[in-house]
Amino acid sequence: MRADIKAGAAFPDYQLPDHTGTPRRLSEIQGSDPMIIVLAREAYSAKDQRQHEGLIQLWSEMKPGVGYCRMVTITTSDPQETFNYRSGVNAEWPFLSDTGRIVQRDLDIAEYTDPAHNQMVPHTIVCAPGLVIYKIYNGYWFFGRPTVEELRMDLRAVLRQCHSDWDLSDPQVRAAWDLGQTDRFYPPELGWPPDQDAGPAGSTAGANCAAAAWPTWPR
Repeated sequence: MRADIKAGAAFPDYQLPDHTGTPRRLSEIQGSDPMIIVLAREAYSAKDQRQHEGLIQLWSEMKPGVGYCRMVTITTSDPQETFNYRSGVNAEWPFLSDTGRIVQRDLDIAEYTDPAHNQMVPHTIVCAPGLVIYKIYNGYWFFGRPTVEELRMDLRAVLRQCHSDWDLSDPQVRAAWDLGQTDRFYPPELGWPPDQDAGPAGSTAGANCAAAAWPTWPR
């Protein structure tokens, strides 16, 4: 992994076709929420299949309307195979296709021990809003990948820093509510964000998770 890709830095905002062939930027998928980025091999990998089984469970907790987080998987398969991969693991979040190995080359994560497949070394990256990296897991060995429980703890830590209304027993939080400062509460202005891959352009959903609030990571 490139030396500058580390906790506190911004993950590159790649644009790649998704499982439907539609070009998508990571920032557009993320919106203003925390996001997990999964850099995967292809559907042939038993390790990746097993990891995604766990991520399916986690997604039911973190998706919009429940945990207000995002997820994206990037694979080197072509768009059709990426569609099949996503369908095969019953995933609901976006899968992106990187047949040109843009991410692999840019991040310097070629799996040189398997030149026949020319894959990325699998990584799982937890990002705060603004694609700010909170934690990176190297998944070349399966047990280097995060457990579902580790990802829960990571998302909890990120969300606590994002949302000023995390603890409603805090007198300052109650005072803000009593003063009508509803923009400090999630969902903003009591409007629930749409249950889709990302909010519409210009949406204020998740505005409490401003990237500017992240100068002190990691902790």
